[in-house]
Amino acid sequence: MNNTLRVLRNQHGISQAEIASQLNVSRQTINSIENGKYDPSLPLAFKIAQYFQLKIEDIFLPDEHRHI
Repeated sequence: MNNTLRVLRNQHGISQAEIASQLNVSRQTINSIENGKYDPSLPLAFKIAQYFQLKIEDIFLPDEHRHI
């Protein structure tokens, strides 16, 4: 799954540690999501979207070559 979390975080001038603290997850979790090594749970994806006041689909994009 692709995402724009790093771009959004940089646009808002927020560190990984700051957003991790706000979402009650580890900085490593945020880093893993940004690097595509970890897909967030649906509740965490909602929390991230709510944090940026966006829709989930504005942040998380399915892999184009992945079959459903």
